[in-house]
Amino acid sequence: MYPNPQRNEVDVVFKSAPEYAKAALEERDSKASYLVIKRIMDVMLALIGLVLLSPLFILVALLIKMEDPKGSIFFYQTRIGKNERPFRMYKFRSMVSNAEELLEKLLDQNEVGGAMFKMKEDPRITKIGKFIRKTSIDELPQLWNVVRGDMSLVGPRPALPREVMQYTSYDKQRLSVSPGCTGLWQVSGRNNLSFQEMLELDLEYIERRNLWLDIKVMLRTVKVMVFPNSAY
Repeated sequence: MYPNPQRNEVDVVFKSAPEYAKAALEERDSKASYLVIKRIMDVMLALIGLVLLSPLFILVALLIKMEDPKGSIFFYQTRIGKNERPFRMYKFRSMVSNAEELLEKLLDQNEVGGAMFKMKEDPRITKIGKFIRKTSIDELPQLWNVVRGDMSLVGPRPALPREVMQYTSYDKQRLSVSPGCTGLWQVSGRNNLSFQEMLELDLEYIERRNLWLDIKVMLRTVKVMVFPNSAY
C-alpha cells in the first residue's frame, strides 16, 4: 500500500503545532524579559548619567544664560511617545526664545523630505546652541525623560505632533515602542538621511531590538558625540 501524502502532511502539522506554540511562548517570554531588563538599565544608566554630567549641565546652563540672559535654560516641547501618547520632552535651549513662532516662516526652506523639519543654517540657532546641537549635548536633559518613563535610552526619534499628523498607517509603526534619546538614525547619518530612510532604520530597530543592539547603539552614540557627524 502506498502512503497517503495528504495524511502525512496533516500528521506533520499536528506534530509541529505544539512546537510552534512552545516557540511562540519562548519568544514572548524572551521579549518580556528584554523589556524588563531594558527598563532597569534605562533607569540606572540615566540616573548615573545625570549625576556624572551635572558639572557639564551647570556649565552649559551658564553659557546659555550669558548669551541670552532673558531666555530660559531649558526648552520644553510636546512630543509623541509610545502608542501616540504625548509627553513633555526636555532639552537645553539651543534657539532664540521665539523659535516656535519663527518656524512658520521657515517651513518652505525645509531641507529634509517627509514629516520632519531640518535646516542646516537655521537662523534661530544661537552661538552656544550651534555647539551643543553639533555635539548632541542639548539632548542630555532627556535623561530625565528616561527616568520618568517617557523615553528609553535607545529607540526611534520622538516625533512632533505636527509630524504625526502627516503620518500614514505605515509610518505610525515607529510609535509602537518608546522613543529613544538615541537610535539607529542618530548613529547612521542623522541629518544626511531622509525621513523615509530614518523611518526604515526605526522599523529595523523595532524588529531587531535586543540588549546587545541597544549597547552597540549607545557605544556608537558616545563616539558620535566625541566626533560629531551630521548633526545641526
